[in-house]
Amino acid sequence: MRGEVSPLLDTVGGRPLLIAKSLGVGGTADKLWDGDIARRLSSHVLEVAGADHGMYVPGPQTESIAVLSRVVVAVEGFLDEIGWPS
Repeated sequence: MRGEVSPLLDTVGGRPLLIAKSLGVGGTADKLWDGDIARRLSSHVLEVAGADHGMYVPGPQTESIAVLSRVVVAVEGFLDEIGWPS
């Protein structure tokens, strides 16, 4: 992915940040998600019990909305930790 994105980011200048949900947040009901691998690649991982690839969880829609809120909080924490934007 880096090879595909780097040429574009190089044209932007400054300190661009690319965040991809499928690379740093995941659900245990997602057949494509491997939490062990994700944690080996980064300490910035949000794993949600019962969530599928779309971060939906069974039950009322409010439960899935709460998961999306957790994703936003995790992203905000990550940005604070890396000091972005500077």
